[in-house]
Amino acid sequence: MLSIEILKSFFRKDPTNMFVSIALSSFLLVLFFGIFFYTYLIRSHCPRKQIEGENRCVYIVDGRKEYKTLKRNVDDQQIRLTVVIPAYNESDRIVDMLKETVDHLEKYYRTFGNRGKRLWEVLVIDDESTDSTVDSVLRFSGSLDLGDHVRVCSLKKNRGKGGAVTWGMLHARGQYAIFADADGASKFSDIELLFESMPKNAIGGVVIGSRAHMVNTEAVVKRSFIRNFLMHSFHKLLQILGVREIGDTQCGFKLFSRFAYQNIFSRMHVEGWIFDIEVLTLARFLQLPIYEIPITWHEVGGSKMTLLKDSIRMAIDLLVIRLNYSFGIWQRPKPKYA
Repeated sequence: MLSIEILKSFFRKDPTNMFVSIALSSFLLVLFFGIFFYTYLIRSHCPRKQIEGENRCVYIVDGRKEYKTLKRNVDDQQIRLTVVIPAYNESDRIVDMLKETVDHLEKYYRTFGNRGKRLWEVLVIDDESTDSTVDSVLRFSGSLDLGDHVRVCSLKKNRGKGGAVTWGMLHARGQYAIFADADGASKFSDIELLFESMPKNAIGGVVIGSRAHMVNTEAVVKRSFIRNFLMHSFHKLLQILGVREIGDTQCGFKLFSRFAYQNIFSRMHVEGWIFDIEVLTLARFLQLPIYEIPITWHEVGGSKMTLLKDSIRMAIDLLVIRLNYSFGIWQRPKPKYA
């Protein structure tokens, strides 16, 4: 009580002191939030630099490991399709996914049917796995004598799903590139549905698989209450922040033309689960056509996502993306065509 009386007496003698104190407090508050804004919104969302050796991939030839250094943005007309598969501790699931994927690629992406030259490549981006993911992929590839058409690139430090996908896309060679989840939840042959909507010009675009049509199906209804609650809350947040035209932004099955993937992924900042939003945001800035196509999808156990923790992080990162582009901290790309 005595201290309050002293303060009242202090301000009564000179009211200017009160305004000075308020101004100083306001300045310190703004300074604090400014430092937080710079530290979290800018510094914490810059992709880390490549570590030496990360651009070296491994594959199997005649039962032996071979190594090759990858280059960025290589234009190889002999590769029609690159499949990028981000993988973190996926030894139990990735082989089944690869079987389905390679079966389709061998049938549709070879000259003269299944006897000619392969027009495809698979890049498995191992995101610092601690299990036998790499060995599982190489054993599978070696058993079919796929050579350097299935290559594994191991990151020295975990980047997150977005970082792994971005790394793969930056080193893709195909006329088109798709990223697909290692769990095999999406039916890979549905890529042909995506190709049907891909513009047939030099620019191309982005065609994304969608599970939006499955919201009321058994696969979604059987999910836990908290999972469905967080899913609907996330969609509401997307709508509030202006992402309204896409029904399913997070499906791990997205196809890009070469122009699209080279111009989008070279500008990426976010490396976590929410990276899809920045991908679509950049596509919109570049005025690329975006098509959303329903695909066949099923729930697969063994998700690496920590539901509550990662949902909160995704919400924060979503806000970070919106603020950085809104305030011009991250540069908006200009369309490269009329």
